[in-house]
Formats: sequence, C-alpha cells, structure tokens
Amino acid sequence: MLETEYKNIAAFLPHMAQMQPERMAIAFPQRKIGPGKFDYQQWSFAQLDRQSDKIAYALQQEGVGKGVRTVLMVKPSLEFFALTFALFKVGAVPILIDPGIGLKHLKECIDEAQPEAFIGIPMAHLARVLKGWGKGTILKNISVGPKLFFGGVTLKSALRRVPEDFNFRMAETDLEDQAAILFTSGSTGVPKGAVYSHGNFIAQVDEIRRTYDIKPGEIDLPTFPLFALFDPALGMSTVIPFMDATKPAKVDPENIVGPIKEFNVTNMFGSPALLNRVSRYGEANGVQLPTLKRVISAGAPASPIVLKRFSTMLDADGAIYTPYGATESLPVSSISSIEILSDTAEKTNSGMGVCVGRPVSSVEVDVIPVSDEAIGDWQDCSRQAVWEVGEIVVKGPQVTTSYYNRPESTRLAKIQDGDSIRHRMGDLGYFDADGRLWFCGRKAHRVETDNGPLYPVPVEGVFNVHPKVFRTALVGIKEAGEVKPVVCVELEPGMQKIDETELFDELKALGQAYPHTENIHAFYIHPGFPVDIRHNAKINRELLRQWVVSVAGS
Repeated sequence: MLETEYKNIAAFLPHMAQMQPERMAIAFPQRKIGPGKFDYQQWSFAQLDRQSDKIAYALQQEGVGKGVRTVLMVKPSLEFFALTFALFKVGAVPILIDPGIGLKHLKECIDEAQPEAFIGIPMAHLARVLKGWGKGTILKNISVGPKLFFGGVTLKSALRRVPEDFNFRMAETDLEDQAAILFTSGSTGVPKGAVYSHGNFIAQVDEIRRTYDIKPGEIDLPTFPLFALFDPALGMSTVIPFMDATKPAKVDPENIVGPIKEFNVTNMFGSPALLNRVSRYGEANGVQLPTLKRVISAGAPASPIVLKRFSTMLDADGAIYTPYGATESLPVSSISSIEILSDTAEKTNSGMGVCVGRPVSSVEVDVIPVSDEAIGDWQDCSRQAVWEVGEIVVKGPQVTTSYYNRPESTRLAKIQDGDSIRHRMGDLGYFDADGRLWFCGRKAHRVETDNGPLYPVPVEGVFNVHPKVFRTALVGIKEAGEVKPVVCVELEPGMQKIDETELFDELKALGQAYPHTENIHAFYIHPGFPVDIRHNAKINRELLRQWVVSVAGS
C-alpha cells in the first residue's frame, strides 16, 4: 500500500513548495573559488516549482504532453531538474540514458525507445543528427542552448512565449501510467529500458522515506544526479557536488567534503568507488563530518574496509547504509555499516557472500532454483531452503513490470503471479536463519566447473582480505575441454612492484582454508579492472575473461 494519495510523481514538488516555499530546494556549483569552495546558484522550493510549471506550460505549447516519450540529454544543472519535473507534470515519459554507455549503445537505446521528442544541449542534438538517433520517430526537437542548424526550437524562445499570468494544471495520471523509461547500466549485456509507472516512483519514495527515516528539512549531497530527483519528494534540500558523475572513482575528495561542511549536509548518496576515494582522503587528513548522519551507497557491494574507513569520519550515531536493488526494483533490502562491521564482515571474509540485510517492508523476496530459462507462472516455482543459493526474485509496488520494446528480455526477467509480476533480479543469493539476504553475485557470472558451480562474491571475499589486494574477480576459462576458475587481482595503490610468486602462494594458502576455494590455483594481476560507467563499481567480468585468455595464450 502506498502512503500517499498522489498519482503523479511530480505532485510532491508543489506540496513541498507550499510546506516550505522559501527553503533551499537545490544548490548548483557555478564557479570554483578555492579548494572545495564554490559559488552556488540556488533555487527555493517555490522557485523550482514555479520554473518547472513554466517549462511544463511551454512544453505543452510545443506539443510535448501526456504520453509523449521524450529523450532528455541535459547536463546536471538547475534546468535539468526543472525540465525533469516539467516532463512529469505534463505527463510525458522522459527517456533517461547514461551518456557514458557509448555511442553505439546510445543509438540502440534511443531507437528502441521510439522517442517522439528530443530535449538536449546542442552537442546532444549534433550527435542526434550525425548518428541518426530516433530518425524515424522524433517529431519535436528542443535545444537547451542555441538552435544552430538542426531545426526545432530553443527552450529559451519557448519560455519567452509563456504569458506572465500563465496558469498551469498538472496532467492527471494514474498509478499505472508510464512515467519514465530508465535504461539499466548494461553491466551484463546491452542496456534495457525499464518502464517506470508513476506508482513505481511513488512506492520508491515511500519506502526510502520509511526505511531511512528521512525527514523534511534534511540536506542531501547526491553524487549520482538521478537520485537527486527524489529529494523534493522527500522534502530534502539538494546540494549538487562539482564532479564528473560518470567518474565517481576519480572525484576530487575536497569537492565532496567541502559542501558537506559548508551546507551541514545530513544525507549523502555515493557509489562504493566514491566512498573509497573520499575515505582515503579523510583518513589521510583527519577529516570529520559530524552533520552527516546517513550515507547511502549502492551500485555494488561496498567492502568492509571502505565502510570502516569512511565510518571513522562520522559521529557515533552516523551510519552507512547499503541498500540492495536494481534499476528494475529499488530498494529490495538494506543493511547498515554498524551491523556489517560488528557481524557480517567476518562472514564475508570467510566466503559466505555479502549480507544485504532484511527485505524492506513493501516487498516480498524469494530465492528460487537457478535457471537460465524463462518462467511463465509463479505456480511453477519452488523456493530454496534456508542457506541454499538460488536466484533472487522480488514482488512489490516499486517493481517494474516490463522492458520497453524488449519482449524477450521481459519474458526472461518477469514471472506472472496472478495479477502481479515478480522480477527475477538476475542475482544469486540465499537467506540465513535470521531472515537476512546474502548476495553471491550475478547469475551470468557464476562459473560452472566439474566440481560444481562457483559464485563470484563468496570466492572473492576469501582473497580480498589480503593486505596487498584491493579487489579480486572470479572468471572461468576453457582449458583442455574443462572450465578452469581464474582469479584476477587488482592491487592496492602503491603495490605495483611486488613478488608475484610470493603473492600467489599467499593467495593459494588463503584459498586452502575453504572448500569452495581450495581448488583455485590460477591468479593474474590486472592493472585496473574495467568497471561500469554509472558507479565505477560493477566489474566487467567478460572483458576480464577475454584478457585472461589473451594473456594465458601469449
């Protein structure tokens, strides 16, 4: 059950504009004035609501209204947030794609989504023309900047035609209506467009508020721009950090620490890669962040070492929360750094996988036998016993029901359950006796050996404890007709000149202590794992496997 009566995700914004009109809604860095110091452009909740109303009115006049699928390619800015809320307000369906997925995948995603409108900066329009994005379906083009040669109108000219006394009324939508198409990161294949309804978004807001006890008046520092879109619904002010959101692992830590201190930030979202970089800086410089009471980290499991290091910057009642979920369903479960460091980290280090906590209140989570085949009906499924690894399946109001224009992907990922849909996460895991969910890795990344299946996370946990190792990755290669497990190793910074034979002997000794790793004898040092563009945390194991094959054969 949803806690609000809204049927359009944008309805939260005018509500907050009434509740706290003069409070800062968003601050965006304009100009650097010193280490970690910037001039910020700020809008209040009333200003953000009014500006998005004005843009919504202009969009309607240009033919971008209810149900119109619209590519949005605008850099993080105040306009980006106003535009996104404007699209929701008119009932359009924004298509949101990480530009870092590459030009080939961008064209595939855009063509697949069949957009009818394209709103973007001039460079995005230039790419659209040169690459033929949406050539057969796009009818409306709006430039956020100069129009140049590609036709359409500019947002500025459209806004000039809005009368001073304009009156905008939000589109009436139902919970089941399409709200957006969000493309997955594509970490295990080509990105797919998850179809979000307004009900999905509203359920997410309700569950995030409930799970993390977020109160209106808090201040958030989201290091992944899309997560900032939840802030107005939660009543939080947003401070956008100065960084390249596609490279969180390379962020300047001062650009994170500075605004946290300047704005007394209480909540922060960051990928494990970003937490790792900032916590190293914090440790080296004795940084303390007393106002930061909650850090939410997602995208991949955060290592206990990183959690411990970052925790030293927080007050005693501050914690890092690692929700488990995916683009298709978020959140599914959650656990705090307090529980991880006091209990589950030791089990992770002994090869039990990563504990992702107990399911949140709004979802049902089950573990079913591993299969790569489609499952048509939930009645055909059986549940795994406690401690038994299987595929994680989720049902709840935040669970998306399909991929856009991907019937085969939908068939493989969704299970009909009466009038509801269950989503197959594509992840492996199990429940312990206390009802906690443990993550063992992606189903596509399991390595099927003659001695049985090996799951990435339980294997890597054993070897990640070595002090010279930053992280490891399990892959499988074929050798003499058999699948051979291989562990790739990324070293801690400054460990490049080491005795490889000695390190590998030490890693083998670690593996001998556990039945599932005792037969792993092949290790390769890699200079830097290929990772996803969104969080810089998901390891591209297929590229690693190809690398191992090339190195082993040379």
